[in-house]
Amino acid sequence: MNAICVGHRSAGCAEALAEVAVLHRPSVLLTASLLLWIVKIEEVLAGGLDLGGFVQLHGAVRTSGVDCPPETVCDVPFNEQRLRLSAEGSGLAGAAGFAGKLDLIHDAALNKADVEVRELYADYNADRYTVRGGRQIITWGVGDLLFINDTFPKNWVAFFSGLPLEYLKLGSDAVKLDAFPAFADLEVIVARFRQDRRPDARQFVIASPFPPELPQDIEEPSAPEVNVRLARYLGSWDGALYFSYTHFRAPALQRRGDIVQGEFPRLSTYGASLTGPLWNGVLSLEAGYYHSLEDRDGTDPSIDNSQTRLLAGYSREIAHDTTVGVQGYAEWMHDYDGYRRSRPPGYPERDRLRTVATLRFTQFHRHQTLRLSLFAFWGLSEGDGYLIPSLRYAFSDALWGELGANLFMGNRNGQFGALGDNDNLYATLRYAF
Repeated sequence: MNAICVGHRSAGCAEALAEVAVLHRPSVLLTASLLLWIVKIEEVLAGGLDLGGFVQLHGAVRTSGVDCPPETVCDVPFNEQRLRLSAEGSGLAGAAGFAGKLDLIHDAALNKADVEVRELYADYNADRYTVRGGRQIITWGVGDLLFINDTFPKNWVAFFSGLPLEYLKLGSDAVKLDAFPAFADLEVIVARFRQDRRPDARQFVIASPFPPELPQDIEEPSAPEVNVRLARYLGSWDGALYFSYTHFRAPALQRRGDIVQGEFPRLSTYGASLTGPLWNGVLSLEAGYYHSLEDRDGTDPSIDNSQTRLLAGYSREIAHDTTVGVQGYAEWMHDYDGYRRSRPPGYPERDRLRTVATLRFTQFHRHQTLRLSLFAFWGLSEGDGYLIPSLRYAFSDALWGELGANLFMGNRNGQFGALGDNDNLYATLRYAF
């Protein structure tokens, strides 16, 4: 594994920060301006200002023993050093506030540096509503790593590489209104489109229907997205209704001559969820209808058909400091006959009904400083699976480390089995300040 920096004074860290400065000078200037603004705003806000962050080292080694193509980093596909700077403040007697999270990243595997604004937003709070504007992490629905009504952007590269779970979600540039009328809680979000970050050939060995040398021209939508959530308690149960007018987060690709062109088709979703206590545990139910607006008859092979998605989950503590959760998920494709007629020759045929089951096992030891965890996906209809075992130990309140694995298995035409050449062992160390 390549050398990784272990502190601000190490040579590796100095080189990494120098690379950030050289490659991303405008971003560094923006960062410096942001920090100066944070210091200045403390003088304006009546409340306090909390500053913090962490240093994080993360690496993963491929264990599948495959011969990687030339464009893929093979043995150590993930090796990054990350510095988080965060600030949070409030004022005007609690009516105003702001928060920011900024990551400076050195990616030794890809030999690049980057600056990522994870979150940066301002709040205004009134008696019957709140408004938040800026980049923010938004999470909807009740599924555990299975998403139906949560259509907001995600980072699957971070997830499959073993980065902490918080990095699965990407921030949305949005304005969010939370209103609190007597009958329910209303949430309205107007956001700019942001695509998922999906595995590519730089760090993953994946099959593609297009030759890797072909250039891609993918057009991102400019129209805003609108999302609405209405929630209220029904006794001891929490119910919610959802609507999103958005886009598919993965592009629809087509080869046109010597170029691959793509776009993100329009999508409307309608759904509901219900969660509450049952038999000393928690039962979760969720449903959603995905209306593929640009492929209403299901005959465009590059665009996903409309679907109905269903989820049921149950979790409970089975012993002291030991919790088990299970889920069942189903995805029903509409206009299946049209899909089969339009499927290009040589492409594997998808099932009309795709089903997945999950298991989460979590156990704590040593006064909850040691956590053992296993999350497992089983593709019941596709005959594949994905296992994520991990062990995390908190050395102190500020320092923790984690060892884990991402293991893919089964049918290579399944969603999880398609990543079968990307098994990896990962390690993460984080020090917070």
